[in-house]
Amino acid sequence: MENQHRKIVGYKELTQDDIDLMNKVKEMGKTIGALVEALSTLPNTDPRWLEIGKQDLQKGLMSLTRSITKPDFF
Repeated sequence: MENQHRKIVGYKELTQDDIDLMNKVKEMGKTIGALVEALSTLPNTDPRWLEIGKQDLQKGLMSLTRSITKPDFF
């Protein structure tokens, strides 16, 4: 469905600059995800800290996304 975000309460129309920034964040997420995956294969990596780092990085990427989209809700 074209422009389906318009039907979701709290989301704004994105400019092309917003879209370009979102795509940069998403691409960086792929790169970071690959790094986390590579670290998970190493025998001496502490899995607890790896999971903490993974979750913090995911939260950071989501925060960057929200900084671009600026939703008007909690």
